[in-house]
Amino acid sequence: MSNKKTLYLSTFVCILSVLPAWPTAFGQDKPSSGSLTKVPQWAKRVVWYQIFPERFRNGDTNNDPKLEDERGAWPHDIITEWHVSPWTSDWYALQPWERDGKGFYYHVQCRRYGGDLQGILDKLDYLTGLGINGIYFNPLFESPSLHKYDGATYHHIDDNFGPDPQRDRALIAHEIPDDPGTWVWTTADSLFLKLVEECHKRGIKVIIDGVFNHVGLNFWAFRDLVKYQQKSHLKDWFTVKRWDNPKTPENEFEYGCWFGVKELPEIREDKNGFVPGARKYIFKSVKRWMDPNNDGDPSDGIDGWRLDVAEQVSFTAWRDFRKWVRSINPEAYLVGEVWWEKWPTKMFNAAPWLQGDVFDAVMNYRLANIVQNFFIDKKNKIRAREFDAKLKELREDYPQDVNYVLLNLLDSHDTDRLSSNIVNPDFGYDARVNPKESSQYNVRKPNGNEIKVQKLIVLFQITYIGAPMIYYGDEAGMWGGDDPDDRKPMLWSDLKYDDEISHPFGKKRPRDKNVFNQELFNHYQKLIHIRRTHPALMLGDFKTLITDNDCDLYAFKRTYKDEKIAVILNNSNQSQELSLNLGGTDWINLLNNEKYQAENGLVRFTLHRKSGVVIKKER
Repeated sequence: MSNKKTLYLSTFVCILSVLPAWPTAFGQDKPSSGSLTKVPQWAKRVVWYQIFPERFRNGDTNNDPKLEDERGAWPHDIITEWHVSPWTSDWYALQPWERDGKGFYYHVQCRRYGGDLQGILDKLDYLTGLGINGIYFNPLFESPSLHKYDGATYHHIDDNFGPDPQRDRALIAHEIPDDPGTWVWTTADSLFLKLVEECHKRGIKVIIDGVFNHVGLNFWAFRDLVKYQQKSHLKDWFTVKRWDNPKTPENEFEYGCWFGVKELPEIREDKNGFVPGARKYIFKSVKRWMDPNNDGDPSDGIDGWRLDVAEQVSFTAWRDFRKWVRSINPEAYLVGEVWWEKWPTKMFNAAPWLQGDVFDAVMNYRLANIVQNFFIDKKNKIRAREFDAKLKELREDYPQDVNYVLLNLLDSHDTDRLSSNIVNPDFGYDARVNPKESSQYNVRKPNGNEIKVQKLIVLFQITYIGAPMIYYGDEAGMWGGDDPDDRKPMLWSDLKYDDEISHPFGKKRPRDKNVFNQELFNHYQKLIHIRRTHPALMLGDFKTLITDNDCDLYAFKRTYKDEKIAVILNNSNQSQELSLNLGGTDWINLLNNEKYQAENGLVRFTLHRKSGVVIKKER
């Protein structure tokens, strides 16, 4: 795809009127009736930040993984020459040991960059400086893969994330995994608890990935099953389709696994949810991280769970899980990954999971899809009135309180990054959005005009109803296609990165400077500060003000008690002069402190192309 051309567009004048009154339109921060009181109220005030631990920061090179640590993970290659990959290298460039003809998408699964818990601890001040007060961690438990969704255990943090992997392995060797009385605290476990403590000191909530639908080939119970077959006392944990016949040279062993992926054996359920042995182990592991010292006070533990492939687990199991979690911490936050009903054309309406007895929230991919259609797409673009109608439909699908705690993401470890989504409009959300799956996918860095679009989208995300979530590095200017290209090492201002000049299939591309985007960071920082210092943006009612298809304008207001804020977005490629009847006489733009005084009831201001304002009523 060629770069966008810059066009000169004349200024249009739009005079728009809205009702001066600010009636209650959508919700208040007050106790709800019935099951909705179970939604944790603190979650309404959080700005989340998603961290992929292996790629965030290498704070301790002494714990860097070795080739042997990959045993059990695809592509099951512990023979080929291998080294920890340079953090600042050109992403698609093959390292000397990778130039064996197998290609980028083979070797990228073998790569490790050494991200660890110490690196996260070292950068907590960066996150608080950004304004973050909630972290969602991708899986942290022991696992051979880079992504950790193929866990070897639920009760230990990965030893390569901690300070002393060798010592941790020696400690774990004396455990009986299905006897919690023998469990120990490893150095990695202890460092994670220190990380939780440091987060809590800074007012940061912590949730971690719970991958309870499936495990990995190295999972201790599955290894027992493979070794002992029918004689394994853990055989009921899994669905065995065929046992191995020891009298034949072939391995006939077959078992149930997630979407046929042999590396991910599924935990079996019965009519009561997880089978008893697995349930006991999962619940003991959950309590370990929610109340580490087992004193009945959960303040030293994590604050909730993000639950992987949640639609693949029964409602019975999740209801049971919720009761257990809430018995440990009544204010714990549970968010499910309930996403594709039929990829890539139909997302789930997650309402059945959000009735007060399963999850508090879901990852709001439906919102991300609507945002793409309005702000990014060209051929498939929806206009302002349809955008507003889709947002309304989404809000009305879910209980009122739930809307305030939905995890409002724009991208994640499972999609292309927001900036690359903008570079590649009209693909469909998460629909073959990387160069491996689409030869038309453009891997270049976003240009200045595309960064403007990103800023406008984030302005909407941060001021809209729900809890916004930022995928690590978006605020720094990172770009990349879908998995694995969305999992590059974090871009830091204190490191010097190689230019990105390579393409995974040898195609021509621009030479892109890979540097920390301070201006973009400042934009995120300012918006987060505005949100967190204005209750109307976290707790307030929502009401649409403008849906102008011709001018491509969208505006809404947020009201909480006496605080009134209007957000006006110019999604067009031309400047707009606006005159709005908002009520009141004095207003201030929270983005730049510019003040406006109403004349004859109208507030007048200019919106540049692809920009917005957040204005607050002063009187």
